[in-house]
Amino acid sequence: MAQHAHPDEQTEQFEAGLHGNLIRPDDADYDDARAVWNGMIDKQPALIARCRGVGDVISAVDFAREHDLLVAVRGGGHNVAGTAVCDDGLVIDLSEMQGVWVDPDAQTAWVQAGATWADVDHETQAFGLATPGGVVSATGVAGLTLGGGIGHLRCKYGLSCDNLASVDVVTGEGEYLTASDDENPELFWGLRGGGGNFGVVTGFEFGLHPVGPDVATCLVFYPGTRLAECLRRYREYVVSAPEEASTLTSAGVMPDEEIFPADAVDTSKIGIVGCYAGPIKDGERALRPLREIGEPIADFSGTMPYVEFQQLFDEDYPDGMRYYWKSLYLDGLSESAIDRIAYWSDVAPSPLSTVDVWQLGGAIAGVDVEDSAFAGRYAPYLLGVEANWERPEDDDANVEWVRDCLDGMRQFSDGSVYLNFPGFFEEGDDMMRSTFGPAYERLVALKDEYDPTNLFRRNQNIAPSENARSDGGACHD
Repeated sequence: MAQHAHPDEQTEQFEAGLHGNLIRPDDADYDDARAVWNGMIDKQPALIARCRGVGDVISAVDFAREHDLLVAVRGGGHNVAGTAVCDDGLVIDLSEMQGVWVDPDAQTAWVQAGATWADVDHETQAFGLATPGGVVSATGVAGLTLGGGIGHLRCKYGLSCDNLASVDVVTGEGEYLTASDDENPELFWGLRGGGGNFGVVTGFEFGLHPVGPDVATCLVFYPGTRLAECLRRYREYVVSAPEEASTLTSAGVMPDEEIFPADAVDTSKIGIVGCYAGPIKDGERALRPLREIGEPIADFSGTMPYVEFQQLFDEDYPDGMRYYWKSLYLDGLSESAIDRIAYWSDVAPSPLSTVDVWQLGGAIAGVDVEDSAFAGRYAPYLLGVEANWERPEDDDANVEWVRDCLDGMRQFSDGSVYLNFPGFFEEGDDMMRSTFGPAYERLVALKDEYDPTNLFRRNQNIAPSENARSDGGACHD
C-alpha cells in the first residue's frame, strides 16, 4: 500500500471476515469501484471494503483504526466534494446496502445508508407517501441527510434531517449505537445537519407524508435579459407563497437543444422550478404567478408523477462530468444582490453552469436550533453556485469563477454555507466555525466523545479538541 503499509496476512484476515468484497488496486473492478459521480475526483484508495451489513462496517472501522488508515465513507458517491474516496486509505463502501422498508400504517421508512433517493421514492410512492429528499434522484440518502437535505418538499415538510426518527451509527471505536430523541439524544442532534463527523451511519428511520402520486409543478424559462425582473417578481412571490410551494430559480445558458427553440439554445435564461405538496388544483393556482411574469421561452409546468419530477434533472448531472459547487445563505434579495447574480451568471465560463436561488423558510424555520445542528434555519434564501463542465483543461477557469462569485456575494450573507454544496476542503475550520456559530463548540464536544482521534475526517470536518486528541490517541492528520 502506498502510505499505510500493513502485513498482507492481517489484510487477508480482514477480508475473510467480510460478507462483502475487499477490492484492491490490482483487481479488475478497482477503477469502477473508486469512481464517483464528480469526474474531477481521481483518488487511489489502498482498499475498498464493499460492505453488505453492519457487521462488515464494524469490521472495517476496527481495521482502519487498528492500522491507522485514512478512512472515506461512501454512500451514494454523489457528494460534489468527492468525500466518498481517498488516496492510500480505506474506503468503507455502503453502496450495496440499499434496502428500503416502508410501514404505510405508521408512515415511516427504514433506509440503509447506501440507498439513493430514487430507491426511497420507488418504495414510498407505492403507498402515496414521501419524505423530503434532494432534487436529483441519484443522490445518496446518507450524505444529503447528514448535511441537512434541501429538496422539493422543504417548505411544507422541512429538510431531510428534520424528518428523521432515528439513526443507526458505528462510532470511531467500532460501537454500534442508535440515536434518537430517546437514545443518545445529543448525538441525534448533531447528526441532524452536522455532517458525517461522528461515525458511519448505517441506517435511517424517516417519517413519511402523503404526497402524490401526482403533483402540480412549475418549470418555466424566461430570457436572461429579464433576469432582474424575474428575481424581483420571485422575491414578491415568496413573501406570500403557501408553505406547500417550494421553488427555486436557476440562471445560466442551459443549452438544451431538445427543449428550447433553436434561437434560444445558446442564450442566457432564467428558469423557475417548483413543486406543490398538496391538492393539484390548489397547486396550479399557487404556482401560476411564476408562469405569468412575461412571455416565456418555454413552459413545461403541469401535473406529473412525483417520482418523475424527482428525476427531472437527473440527465443534467451525469456521472463523470466535472463539478464544483459552493453556497451561501443570503439575508435577502436586495437590488444589489440581484444585480450581482445577473453579473455572475453572465460571466460563467461554461454554458452548463448556473447561479441558483433557493427559497427557504416555511417548515425549515419551524425547527428550533436546539433540536438540530443544521445551520441556516432562518435564512430566507440559499445561493447555490454550480460550475458544471466537461473538459479537464477548463478546470481552473470554472473553479475560479465559483470562488470569485462567492467572494462577491459574501456581502449579502453572514458567511454560513450549506454543507452539501461545499466546494472542496480549502476553507477548513474557519468555514465550519462561521457556519455553525455558537453550535460549533457543541459539535466539538460530540466529536470528542464519539471520534476523539478524528478517524472520520474525510468530510466537512469538525476536529476534536486538543484534550480529546491527547486522551483518545493521535489525531490522524
